[in-house]
Amino acid sequence: MTVETTLDPTPVSPADALRDLCGGAVHLAGDPGYDTARMPWNVAVDQRPAAVAFPRHAQDVTDVVRAAAAAGLRVAPQGTGHNAGALADQALEDVVLLRTNEMSAVSIDAESRIARAEGGALWQDVVEAAAPHGLAALHGSSPDVAVIGYSLGGGLSWYARSLGLAANSVTAVEVVTADGSLVRADARTERDLFWALRGGGGNFGVVTAIEFRLYPISDVYAGMLLWDRERAPEVVRTWAEWSRTAPDSVTTSLRVMSFPPLPELPPFLSGRQLVVIDGAVLADDAVAEALLAPLRMLEPEMDTFTRVPSATLTRLHMDPEGPTPAVSAGTVLDGLPEEAIEAFLAEVGPGSTTSLLAAELRQLGGALGRSSADAGALSHLDGAYAGFFVAIAATPEMAQQGRADATSLVGALAPWATGTSVLNFTEERTDTSTAYDRGAWERLRTIRAQADPDGLFAANHPVPGRRRGPA
Repeated sequence: MTVETTLDPTPVSPADALRDLCGGAVHLAGDPGYDTARMPWNVAVDQRPAAVAFPRHAQDVTDVVRAAAAAGLRVAPQGTGHNAGALADQALEDVVLLRTNEMSAVSIDAESRIARAEGGALWQDVVEAAAPHGLAALHGSSPDVAVIGYSLGGGLSWYARSLGLAANSVTAVEVVTADGSLVRADARTERDLFWALRGGGGNFGVVTAIEFRLYPISDVYAGMLLWDRERAPEVVRTWAEWSRTAPDSVTTSLRVMSFPPLPELPPFLSGRQLVVIDGAVLADDAVAEALLAPLRMLEPEMDTFTRVPSATLTRLHMDPEGPTPAVSAGTVLDGLPEEAIEAFLAEVGPGSTTSLLAAELRQLGGALGRSSADAGALSHLDGAYAGFFVAIAATPEMAQQGRADATSLVGALAPWATGTSVLNFTEERTDTSTAYDRGAWERLRTIRAQADPDGLFAANHPVPGRRRGPA
């Protein structure tokens, strides 16, 4: 008697359909290169998608989007992964993480003052390309942040109080939509999509290239002022009073910082607790010096404010470059009255034992607080200051303490919070609607339903379509 046994074939993951795409640069869970491929810039974030794909050009993006949709998978575009925590807070087992960092070309049209950056280009790439033409972009405070994610989320630059959000200097977007089409959205074509992309994040497609205005800023009066943290009470109070009436030409931040004693840090930082004011003034030297005089009267131990090439501003803020483990929390404040200052200092001022690397208050207002008729979904920011509180999370214990300290500071400042969000500074999942006014939010939901009716795209901060639930 012969007994025949039929074995079921090994189950095939839906993501297997993508293996041959992007020249083979697709990594599925369990593949040898998967763990490296899924690692974002913030290495404290554990994102585990069904697959990670590295497109080399727009056609690769189109192929991945179409194949993912056919396999019943979703797509999450990601450049560097600075803000990856908000995505990793979502279920990713049916998501193809589409890492665009292989697409990094930048070109400058100096005559029209327009830059074009591919989907994975970094701000440093743009700054270095624009500088020889005497032009500057509305880049952020970190040189290795991707242009696309920053711009789609709003974008706060050192010129923000003069020139507004970076999203509203975007002039065109090339994007692969949910049906796998590559379209160009600008003020004349795909106008609703163009509006939504400027501030609406990665909810509407995969951006393969973006074009934006450059500005004739070859040099700027910029730098930092630095004191020991023991001086924080007078420095914070003086800066708060000064910032209330500072003209739009000034954009600054104030940080209370605590550095570990590391040999790779310069002596003025290593092992120290400091208070730092940095920023830029779009004015001539005489005007800038007069504006800064009240802060300089506090006799900082270091004062680097001077006329500098605009290209140097990408590293003014001393943000870490390269993969870094971090946790953070943020808020938006409508002001800094004495009670708010006292609450801030109680958490991070002299004598505190906070684990936060930096407790930052960034100056808003000016052009950031004004909307224009041709703006996108994020036309302006309500509030006077954006708070961003970050801690290094090299171990789970450090992450737990850092998150607790950041959350505690947000709670201490809650009486003066606007209830709104700056999504570029929001590294955990939140109520996305808090970043927009009601009319903009409802329009975003309508456009999402039209552009992506099946919820193909997974964004850091989801916008649900009006006819369906969140993607």
